[in-house]
Amino acid sequence: MSIGARDTALKILMEVNQDGAYSNIAIKRNLKGELGKLDESLVREIVYGVLENRLYLDYIIGKFSKIKLNKMEPVILEILRIGIYQIRFMEKIPDRAAVNESVKLARKHSNPGSVKFVNGILRNISRKKESIIDIDEKNKIDYLSIKYSHPKWLVKRWIGEYGEEFTEKLCIENNNKPKLNIRVNTTKTTRVELKSILESNGFVVSETKYSLDGLIVDNPYRITDMKEYLEGLFTIQDQSSMLVAQIMNPSKGSFVIDLCSAPGGKTTHISEKMNNDGRILARDIYEHKLKLVKENYERLGSTIIKTEVFDATVFDENLVESADYVLIDAPCTGLGMIRRRPEIKWNRVEKDIKSITEIQKTILKNGSRYLKPGGVLVYSTCTIEKDENINLITGFVKENKNFEFCGFDHLLSSNYSMNTSKDGYIELYPHIHQMDGFFIAKLTKKNR
Repeated sequence: MSIGARDTALKILMEVNQDGAYSNIAIKRNLKGELGKLDESLVREIVYGVLENRLYLDYIIGKFSKIKLNKMEPVILEILRIGIYQIRFMEKIPDRAAVNESVKLARKHSNPGSVKFVNGILRNISRKKESIIDIDEKNKIDYLSIKYSHPKWLVKRWIGEYGEEFTEKLCIENNNKPKLNIRVNTTKTTRVELKSILESNGFVVSETKYSLDGLIVDNPYRITDMKEYLEGLFTIQDQSSMLVAQIMNPSKGSFVIDLCSAPGGKTTHISEKMNNDGRILARDIYEHKLKLVKENYERLGSTIIKTEVFDATVFDENLVESADYVLIDAPCTGLGMIRRRPEIKWNRVEKDIKSITEIQKTILKNGSRYLKPGGVLVYSTCTIEKDENINLITGFVKENKNFEFCGFDHLLSSNYSMNTSKDGYIELYPHIHQMDGFFIAKLTKKNR
């Protein structure tokens, strides 16, 4: 792997850890065909590997460095993480190459003293490679936190909610690389036809278990360069997210309000489920995010979506009892998405859960008032926190007697039904369902 590839990985990590960029967006921005296929995939390996294992890598640095992490120059800390990740996890890269290329990065981005420091630390770690695997922590929470690089508060919270075994399996899966899922645009092709096209182009493809419109691609290199993508035959979307429109099951000719629609994956899927027949009002608080919705629906060929900048926490009297269906894909902590965006676990703190549930409750209250009697409300999040999910939605139903859960067993594959779908909600976990952590609830508004 060239220093160019390592330098790209370093640049991306600095953008994520110092500037607050999203990893997937930073990778896309910095990988524009300038590197070869092998280097490009290794950049991704280093970036995601360092983000996933950051706490463990810092634990190792702490064992070997007399300088505290918070006293280190950020770029040098990042270079050390990159070097240690290669030594510890990337068997195909010789230790000497990991050390030498890290030293070159330090020489390019810092001063001679830092170069000497990086060289000394990494060579010492390489010599004592076997000992760095050990974690000298007896406390189970501390041990799991360091071993699987999850914040201590999160491990403690999950153990309290789910138990140790569940938490460890979840942490392990959060550090695994998810496969790319794509959604077939059923207004333009079928799952069988698209699978055949992709396979004829050398892609290894299988069908999703739960979503009726999904495919899993094992080797998706440059898949968005295909004419089939550009012509709107498919879009990239995780299976858990695909289930939202499937569970909503909207009728043709309906009026649907999507209160938090960007970037438009669920919005366009709803349009496809309606066979592009009806009306969809897609709102979001940010105009630049609604541009993504527009780009998506134009590529996919939907003509029934209207976008509108609007804050979902503000009540809109003009929409009272106007919609047949309301989707609230609520802003959330995103803790079900750690596999795809590992920086989420470092950017969240426990108090975020309480503050965000207040926003969710307000949006849910507003959205419920936009629904006609007899209409359907779908509430979803990409988190696994019960306070944002089942606790919140059951609390809403208790306070609003004109709403009730609506079972949807019949809308899922008979081979892979879920225990709670008959009760009107499902909880999805990465280590159990092999998809993003998600929550989906379906409610109906009673007729007067």
